[in-house]
Amino acid sequence: MQQQASFRVVIVGAGPAGLGLAIELGVRGIPCLLIERNDRVGYAPRAKTTNVRTREHLRRWGIADRLRAASPLGVDYPSNVVFCTRLAGMELARHENAMYCAPGRNPLYAEHAQWIPQYTLEETLRAYAQSLPCVQIRFNCELLDVSQHPAGVQVRMRDGADGSERQVQADYLVGADGARSKVRELIGARMEGRYGLSRNFNIVFRAPGLDRAHGLGPAIMYWQVNRDVPSLIGPMDRGDTWFFMPTHADGHGRIDDVDVAALIGRATGIDLPYEVLSRDEWVASKLLADRYRRGRIFLVGDACHQHPPFGGYGMNMGIADSVDLGWKLAATLQGWGGPALLDSYEAERRPLHQWVLDEAEVNHATLGNQLLADGIEDAGPAGQRIRQEIRARIEVEKMREFATLGVVLGYRYDDSPVIVGDAGPTPERDFINYVPSSRPGARAPHLWLHDGSSLYDHFGFGFTLLAAQSVPPGELEEIQGEARAHRLPFTIIQPREGAVAGHYPARLTLIRPDQQVAWRGDGWPGASLLAHVTGATTFRSAT
Repeated sequence: MQQQASFRVVIVGAGPAGLGLAIELGVRGIPCLLIERNDRVGYAPRAKTTNVRTREHLRRWGIADRLRAASPLGVDYPSNVVFCTRLAGMELARHENAMYCAPGRNPLYAEHAQWIPQYTLEETLRAYAQSLPCVQIRFNCELLDVSQHPAGVQVRMRDGADGSERQVQADYLVGADGARSKVRELIGARMEGRYGLSRNFNIVFRAPGLDRAHGLGPAIMYWQVNRDVPSLIGPMDRGDTWFFMPTHADGHGRIDDVDVAALIGRATGIDLPYEVLSRDEWVASKLLADRYRRGRIFLVGDACHQHPPFGGYGMNMGIADSVDLGWKLAATLQGWGGPALLDSYEAERRPLHQWVLDEAEVNHATLGNQLLADGIEDAGPAGQRIRQEIRARIEVEKMREFATLGVVLGYRYDDSPVIVGDAGPTPERDFINYVPSSRPGARAPHLWLHDGSSLYDHFGFGFTLLAAQSVPPGELEEIQGEARAHRLPFTIIQPREGAVAGHYPARLTLIRPDQQVAWRGDGWPGASLLAHVTGATTFRSAT
């Protein structure tokens, strides 16, 4: 067995979560090894929405424009969702600018969402990760085993090209290896919840002229509600490439036995030569790992949470997991993170995952199968009345799936051990409405500044103190000195725009590397605050 050099972190799995973690560590100068058992990124991807929060992370990494430029349909392609009986049938309802993909500046966020195939996102992340000097990626490399000791982990892996086994040492290992996680198995974590909410097909096909063969106008997704094949269908890539997803597909048998081209024709009502490019089955489940960590080994992404894709949360949450864990691993390895910092990863992320799992389950409860009604495709007043009733149901029951800023931006780490919370009652969660708040635990409110930059562009890669204009330079110099004594990466900003005070009413607001608010107040409480938010000690207010 070959012995290899040591790394600070080994990451297993080169999907979005694994690549995101490699980038988060790489931009901070942490040497890491990313291994992937396949020979490239982009195997059987399903996600197509890169949401506004994920794209804000890409902006922080400096690659949001690269993903925008890679959009196969163009960023101006309308992100409409159309409900219809079938592509050749009648419209039932529509939702415009679903997921907030429309380009342009919105005061609530720094980056619009993007409808883009997951494999294109993965390729963008991979190219950037490989450009970072301290990131190594090895494809066709399979994890065999991992053991840990007080000072680190020992990782055994196999090279798929020649079958040779190798062993590396690392400080930490992270499993980003998906729903069938080997790392999860090795640390004895169990998935709890409900398996098998529904069985579905995922099909990618090519159909020249399909976009012109119907009169429903451009959209990213068409929900087809009919007795033949309740399903989702929509454009996916250049070259007339589309996706097709029959939902609750139990009545269709095994996918390998199905004439998929005929199934697409039945669903759409459009007779075209459908060239099937790929097909697979997937099962929608609602599962959460009973723990995310064992010693120096962690889980992120689908390795620790799985849920129906309706709402577009899964892949985006995996990247957010890696952002949260990534800066905390870097802080620990660089010496400015205390023992409680890594403990806070599960404490922060797991309650959020549970909330999002519940949201995804609600969205999954009403698909085309549940919207069906006798006479939905009938002509005349009776059919029209039925379609109007279904339209009303869609507007009530499906809005939360496509207008989700309350979930995407409104999440909070209310019970985090490394955040100093405000007194008073905790605000209610809202899945649709997002109200910016600088309350500790929340995402820092976003604003556009007068020079055209985003407020986020002025945050540092470490902690950022946002100070009101009334705070004198001497006070800020003292705070900066305390940060230097803690060896803490620390940036101080004092925006002059008047609108800032409306979102940041405290004289001082401390913002973490992941753009979440750690503390706010009108007077600096001293160095004990920095020790608390970096996981070194418990903060005790002077009051």
